[in-house]
Amino acid sequence: MSDRDGPAIPARQFLAFSAVGTVGFLVDAVTLHLVMSHLDAGLYGGRVISYLVAASSTWALNRRFTFRAQRSINRTGEWGRFLAANAMGGLVNYATYAVLATFHATVAAQPVIGVAAGSVAGLLFNFTASRYVVFRDRP
Repeated sequence: MSDRDGPAIPARQFLAFSAVGTVGFLVDAVTLHLVMSHLDAGLYGGRVISYLVAASSTWALNRRFTFRAQRSINRTGEWGRFLAANAMGGLVNYATYAVLATFHATVAAQPVIGVAAGSVAGLLFNFTASRYVVFRDRP
């Protein structure tokens, strides 16, 4: 990437990252349904399985499409960094929701506002962590 590419590259990457996240949501939801109905996994065990399948899918898709030029030769380390970054993004999402719901009466009355704000905060965190920590430029 050159300096002349400027913010266009991050904008395209952000849109691709968001699209991959949408696919990840679908993979997560379908996997959860399947493991709960066919493997007799409960709500929590099933969710662990569906999260790992979805996060692994989004890692592979982001590696292939969103951050192709920045991917690492060490796939295992990259995958681990991606899982950790997304777990932190989940905490950012939840913390944003919790703070808003606790300190703003409007959000407490309409929690979907907090969910939306948390989702945006988590998305921004995960994109930034993916771009600069997980898929950082390689020599």
